[in-house]
Amino acid sequence: MIKQIRLKDYILIDELCANLHNGLNIITGETGAGKSIILNAIDLVFSQRVSKDVIKTGKDKAVIELIIENTKHDLTHFYEENGIDNLGTEVIITKEITQNSVRSRINGTLVNQEILKSLKTLFVDIHSQHQTYTFLHPQYHIKLLDSYAKDVYGEVLTSYKEKYLHLENLCKQLENAKSSADTTENQIEFLKFQINEIAEANITSPTEDEDLSQELEVLENAEKLKELTGSAYWAINGDDGSIVEALSKIKYDITKASTFDSKLEETNDKFLDTLENLKDIASELRDYSQNLDNDTQRLNDIQERLFNLDKLKHKYGGTLECVLKSYDEFTNELAGIEFSTQNIENLEKEIQVLKSELSQIAQTISEHRKNYAQVLSVLIQDKLAVLELPKARFNIQISEKELSKDGIDNVEFMISTNVSEDLKPLAKTASGGEISRVMLAIKSIFAQNDDIDTVIFDEIDTGISGKAAQSAAEEILELSKSHQIIVITHQAIIASKADKHFYVRKSQQDTTKVEVYVLTGDNRIKALAELAGGTINEQSIEFAKSLLNT
Repeated sequence: MIKQIRLKDYILIDELCANLHNGLNIITGETGAGKSIILNAIDLVFSQRVSKDVIKTGKDKAVIELIIENTKHDLTHFYEENGIDNLGTEVIITKEITQNSVRSRINGTLVNQEILKSLKTLFVDIHSQHQTYTFLHPQYHIKLLDSYAKDVYGEVLTSYKEKYLHLENLCKQLENAKSSADTTENQIEFLKFQINEIAEANITSPTEDEDLSQELEVLENAEKLKELTGSAYWAINGDDGSIVEALSKIKYDITKASTFDSKLEETNDKFLDTLENLKDIASELRDYSQNLDNDTQRLNDIQERLFNLDKLKHKYGGTLECVLKSYDEFTNELAGIEFSTQNIENLEKEIQVLKSELSQIAQTISEHRKNYAQVLSVLIQDKLAVLELPKARFNIQISEKELSKDGIDNVEFMISTNVSEDLKPLAKTASGGEISRVMLAIKSIFAQNDDIDTVIFDEIDTGISGKAAQSAAEEILELSKSHQIIVITHQAIIASKADKHFYVRKSQQDTTKVEVYVLTGDNRIKALAELAGGTINEQSIEFAKSLLNT
């Protein structure tokens, strides 16, 4: 259950710290006062998409923090797997929203959205007006039925969905294989021509052209290089008056001087190293000059090779790296075509076998669905009777469809709220008040069937009043005995059942501000009176007191 929610600089709230009851928590306030802000904040903690617009105007960041008391779920493995500190029964979830980022933490450890999403399914079920709209759509009804009976055939359904996903992948492979098999002979021959053309070039490396260009420049300038390096050799160490000869004379003087002053020994060593380096350079220049040949044949071979490589580069991407990459692509494409032709028959056989297996599993799932559709229909119809729809008939209709990702069943909720009318789709027949009671009935049944601690209703009482509101209040109160319930309501009858009553007020002076108060004593009586009668007077006060005494 949610022990505490803390908000700071969130939308219109400066700072809020609300400690929630483990039973029934009621939130009331005037229309537009900001009652849904708190529930939206709870949802936002687990949400993937968060807008920076939730940051209060003029502030740098908004912070939402939930402290959850966990007594049902063993999270040891979850904590270890995600590197999260185990705080015992407390789970602290924090979301910090800035202009540039959103950071989520569990027990102080940064986590991603998928981790948070997995926690929401354990702890919180939020029923909003948007979810009511979703519940009306038939494509959601099959999910509700499967969720109700998950302990019976949930594992079988999960296995089915995994196999169906494999079937879809095989079908895509078959489609690609058939597409490849339709490739014309001319296209195949052209691919082979391109592969052979590149293969016959025998490219040694992606930089072969650069290496050859450098060698070509040397060969084209061989005479000049021979002249320059030879001249440099003779100047350094080749004849009388060379640099080495001149330095050798200086060597004597520095060596002699270092015998008189040891400070010159390091200088002498540097000089000797320099002299030896010059001699080595001279030797390298002499060898280079002597070994440099004017190889006309090699020059012609390089020019021809570069010409052929340039033709390939022009056709296949501008660089030898692109040419080699094209070769790999052509080879893979050709292999794929040849493989696809051979593989089509194997894929078709595998698909046929898998479809047969899936059909059998889907049939088993369908039988379970039909059985539990009857059970759930009776439970919902009984709940509707308790919620002042005694003549309502409710049935979950199942019809067959082609094999799909969720089986072979179409599932649709059907209802009749009048004796004279036949069952019709829920979305087409029920009024706003009836829809609210259907949703409350479904949520009540599902909450009793799962391990979720906290159920949140955002204006579940839309369109109901009188005895229906009284019945809804009693149903919510009964549910709060086994679950923590948080309800936004406009019904005094429902609000009167609260274990803890929060009142939301918006004030507009220099700035707009939303504040939340816990109502007790006379303040609570006045709030109930205002809900019941619109104004606070003696009659509405007496009515509020009577609600609290029932």
